[in-house]
Amino acid sequence: MGGFEGRTAVVTGGASGIGRALCRALGREGAVVHVADINADGAKEVSDAIVSTGGRASFHAVDVARQEEVKQLIRDAVTRTGRLDYMFNNAGIAIGGEVRDMDDADWKHIIDVNLWGVIYGTADAYSLMARQGFGHIVNTASLAGLIPVPLETAYCTTKYAVVGLSTALRREAEALGVKVSVVCPGFIKTNIFKATKMLHSDVDRILAKNPFRMMAPDKAARVILKGVAKNKEIIVVTPHAFVLRWLYAYLPFVADALSRKTLKDFRKIRSEYISAGK
Repeated sequence: MGGFEGRTAVVTGGASGIGRALCRALGREGAVVHVADINADGAKEVSDAIVSTGGRASFHAVDVARQEEVKQLIRDAVTRTGRLDYMFNNAGIAIGGEVRDMDDADWKHIIDVNLWGVIYGTADAYSLMARQGFGHIVNTASLAGLIPVPLETAYCTTKYAVVGLSTALRREAEALGVKVSVVCPGFIKTNIFKATKMLHSDVDRILAKNPFRMMAPDKAARVILKGVAKNKEIIVVTPHAFVLRWLYAYLPFVADALSRKTLKDFRKIRSEYISAGK
């Protein structure tokens, strides 16, 4: 891939999934990796694994929904090496189900993490990078930031916003020497599904109906870092994400039919759960 040797990289959500895979890949490429996660033990485990193979890494307990913690993370990274080359705003959560079953706390939680967390990391990193005259911000959105996904409306809300933030800032940042990319993965085999709050359903029954093959996180990380090295604006990950994005753009009636089928299947499950008092 190239371009990462000796560079300072911060990765939020680095304890698991795509974040963990990115940290490990960056470590192998010779970057100084700052592994940040609300799960401090998990972040330490990833950092220790990088160091044990001769890499350079440190771990940071960070809740991205807390602005001061994100600011401190970036300060700590810069204190160590005097620069910030890559900021991967990767931490995120999901809530599955219908909007009519969500409450205000659900909305606040997902927006605080998925949107404000990215805004905090982007704004602080961008301010620093603009002053130093270089750097690359990489924000993790989703295929759900490019096409509408029923039953993930709140998730879509945050991810569409991350795509808009990233693509607009990319144009502002270019003349200042700062690059901005946004990552839009499809289904990746990570723990986000097990951690997803499901409303009147369960994740296993939903995933059982998923026709798409999940990509391994390590492979996703390789695709992402290749896209970063090429300074791609939107890095789409997984073959099915390309296909679904194309369908939505050029055959929207097919995409709509798939959405209606997904929603119909879910509502059967929802009815069962409500009848059972769940």
